[in-house]
Amino acid sequence: MTEQVILDAAATLEAGGLVAFPTETVYGLGADAENPAAVASIYAAKGRPNDHPVIVHVAPGADLDYWVSDIPDEARQLVAAFWPGPLTLILKRHAHIPDAVSGGQDTVGLRCPSHPVAMALLSAFKGGKGGVAAPSANKFGNVSPTTAQHVRDEFGPDAGIAVLDGGSSQVGIESTILDLSRLATHGPVLLRPGHISATQIAAVVGAMPVAPDASAPRASGTLESHYAPKAPVALVATAQLDALLNALADKGRRVALIHYSPLLTRAAAQHALPEDPAGYAHGIYAALRAMDRTDAELILVETPPQDDNWLGVNDRLRRSAYGSAGIVERFLQA
Repeated sequence: MTEQVILDAAATLEAGGLVAFPTETVYGLGADAENPAAVASIYAAKGRPNDHPVIVHVAPGADLDYWVSDIPDEARQLVAAFWPGPLTLILKRHAHIPDAVSGGQDTVGLRCPSHPVAMALLSAFKGGKGGVAAPSANKFGNVSPTTAQHVRDEFGPDAGIAVLDGGSSQVGIESTILDLSRLATHGPVLLRPGHISATQIAAVVGAMPVAPDASAPRASGTLESHYAPKAPVALVATAQLDALLNALADKGRRVALIHYSPLLTRAAAQHALPEDPAGYAHGIYAALRAMDRTDAELILVETPPQDDNWLGVNDRLRRSAYGSAGIVERFLQA
């Protein structure tokens, strides 16, 4: 990744174009956050609902007061502890920041990614003083991309999107999103779990984040159905997997399996992931994409552990399987 490639990508953003770039979480589809027409092109490319906010990515050391009207001490403490890194903060946006990035809300999501390519791009864009609106670089609701090839596969060669290849995303699932816009009445609110845990946040701000209520701000990647491959996904407990796979095989069903336990199965295809939550998170989206390419009728996922370290992974899997309730039973009865 040469300096000229970064400068060319920054120039594309300044001209209102789209750039897909790597972050430590997933690849983002970026546009100038202060250019409503450019932000609208993200929504058009993804097929994203206009009221679903995007996250604004800023360079290390960015002037947060430019973007938000009220920065509580807790926000500055979290920035010092976790930026650059996979933590998005929801704060009250300044009136001059276009509401295109917030889905019409009075808040804005900000984060500073730690991937070196992302940091170089953000530092070059507007001399490090701009912001890049960037949801994940995939069609809305699909599995998020963790490699440049995933982005190319998603949009094809004629989408007019410049793609920066920074290798495989290290974290592999999207950032933790924390709402600090209603501290006085609600305290810190965890809108989306991720690599940075609620316990880690509490250690910095002195209060455990709470679950969102009905009036919480809308945030990126929090719809019930999200992160889904084309084939339906079903989560299955380890103890039930062997019998279920045998029964589906007896019915002639083509099933793909994602697992972390050592298993020998009758699945048509299978993908083993590490048993630790960080390793699992790093590989889960690539595994879903790989199993989807096998033309399986159904993707079974061995249910991961349920402790706090797995909260982000289980959140993504639950959303990827949303709408598949009863699918296994229907396959067995057909």
